[in-house]
Amino acid sequence: MSSVQLPIPAKLAPLFTATNKRYRCSHGGRGSAKTRTFALMTAVKAYQAMMNGESGVILCAREFMNSLEESSMEEIKQAIRSVPWLAANFDIGEKYIRTIDRSVSYVFAGLRHNLDSIKSKARILLCWVDEAETVSEVAWQKLDPTVREAGSEIWVTWNPEIDGSPTDKRFRKSQDDSIITVEMNYTDNPWFPEVLEIVRAKDQKNLDPATYAWVWEGAYLENSEKQVLAGKYRVAEFGDELWRQADRLFFGADFGFAKDPNTLIRSFIIGNTLHIEYEAYGEHTELDHMPKLYDTIPEVRNWPIKADSARPETISYLKRQGFKISSADKWQGSVEDGIAHLRGFDEIIIHPRCKNVAKEARLWSYKTDRVTGEVLPKLADGNEHCWDAIRYSLDGHIKRKTKGAIFF
Repeated sequence: MSSVQLPIPAKLAPLFTATNKRYRCSHGGRGSAKTRTFALMTAVKAYQAMMNGESGVILCAREFMNSLEESSMEEIKQAIRSVPWLAANFDIGEKYIRTIDRSVSYVFAGLRHNLDSIKSKARILLCWVDEAETVSEVAWQKLDPTVREAGSEIWVTWNPEIDGSPTDKRFRKSQDDSIITVEMNYTDNPWFPEVLEIVRAKDQKNLDPATYAWVWEGAYLENSEKQVLAGKYRVAEFGDELWRQADRLFFGADFGFAKDPNTLIRSFIIGNTLHIEYEAYGEHTELDHMPKLYDTIPEVRNWPIKADSARPETISYLKRQGFKISSADKWQGSVEDGIAHLRGFDEIIIHPRCKNVAKEARLWSYKTDRVTGEVLPKLADGNEHCWDAIRYSLDGHIKRKTKGAIFF
């Protein structure tokens, strides 16, 4: 096949046609078509290898991947099926993708837990790392030499968050001539769908400028003055038995209303570091289903739980179900004092399995003046349900310091 047409954004065409490049990368905001395009081009790469008589694997990786449902498999399947001549050259099953002659197969893996097993894979012709913002430097150091076949390449796509993250340093700020990087945002996507345009316009109206720029325009979101926990937390694994070195476990619960979730968070303190290790996060959870939700967290029935005092009837019900639960104290300025206490830790470490805690840590913020952009001493609504639970769990440790209005 000497010449074909492929549905890829014009801005990305030079990235795939450039010669002598080992690393082909794209970063940017939501709706840019970068993931769809890279998924399609992995199939083109597999097809070319088959036609050249090569055999090996296309490795598709992410930092965390516990199942195929969390992988890029479906994206790649859709991309192949969208191009008839590609579809005719692939065998696609429920749990596999391979060329029609079986010479090239796809492998999906999480870098955090599968790096050592990746080394034993068959010839890696190409490795595509999607959602690469959180990939650690250690992972990059191990992965890079693993992709070692002649002519092999590493492709990287990510939505930037931290200026100076390992991925950012390696592929966006590097002067290495073997790297080509293109920024892609929704304005670069010629097929940007109407449904996303509705969402984007809504976000432009409702989000503060910094958050909007991060979501849609590929801007960094780090140490923003509006972030409540800016520079104070990180997401990292730690051992499941580490809590035994602590004096105690802390359990805190926030109760959902209407659209709000029910949350239960388990944490512990070693030195002056707060470790957050388990979360229960239930949306539209009926009262009689809450015990089952709580029981997903180990040790929950053995330790005291501090909860939102605004729901005494819920606390009473959970007590009757065998939980050692009571209301946390509140006072004028207790939210502000709780935030000061959280920021007083040397560090807050969030285990990766606490996805909602980590998400809220990033998004929990103060309001900004819509005209000047100044950060105001008033919390924005939303993205605090897990952190409310964490504050409640520290009842008795948080001291009354402030005077003035309650911040909500």
